[in-house]
Amino acid sequence: MVQSSKFIIAVILGLLMVYIGIHHFRNPQIYDDIVPSYLGLPRFWTFLSGVVEIISGIGLMLKFSRQLTARFLIAFYGVVYLANLNMWMNDIPFSGSHLSQIGHSIRLLIQIILIIICVWISDFKCCSLYKKK
Repeated sequence: MVQSSKFIIAVILGLLMVYIGIHHFRNPQIYDDIVPSYLGLPRFWTFLSGVVEIISGIGLMLKFSRQLTARFLIAFYGVVYLANLNMWMNDIPFSGSHLSQIGHSIRLLIQIILIIICVWISDFKCCSLYKKK
């Protein structure tokens, strides 16, 4: 039951990642605008993150790469949140709309939920409580 649930969630998240990744190429300007200025080259980062999202989405849907991809996404979601944080701190509109404080908070909560889902999919164990005796 748990494995079938992980499979279903991984496929749904994978499809969503592929869709969002493709969207980075179809409408790059909205992503360019939220790339932190200290990184420079916003279009490069937009396209790179789009490629990573497409590949990661496919990786989540394939059994042999699912756990490794989910572990990678734990870090990736943390890193790409910098763009969301930049949008929040500098009141940058996304797709022409300014988010409220509640909107930004919901976006942060979604990012945390995505990380938790990836920890679950990956069977990631990070502390000594899980060591076999």
